[in-house]
Amino acid sequence: MVMAMAMVRSGPLRTALRGCSRTSSAPPKRGFASSAHHDDAYETAKWEKITYLGIASCTALAFYILSKGHAHHEEPPAYPYLHIRNKEFPWGPDGLFEVKHH
Repeated sequence: MVMAMAMVRSGPLRTALRGCSRTSSAPPKRGFASSAHHDDAYETAKWEKITYLGIASCTALAFYILSKGHAHHEEPPAYPYLHIRNKEFPWGPDGLFEVKHH
């Protein structure tokens, strides 16, 4: 089996099995993708510059937005129905993470 595969991989037998033989040794045609190597380098450089510009723009915009102050609203009234306790907690009357304002 290995020997048969080696024979199929060899050049003359493969062309005979395909039924075509090349008499001229014409260079292979260039593929569509291989001719665009210069364009790929240009596009890569272009998008790298766009990426860096986008990073700088977003950073500047975030700094501007976050540096502005924001309005502080008044504390909501202490409605009695917000902290209904039907029974005490094991650690006392207040919640574990509640802070009492006296």
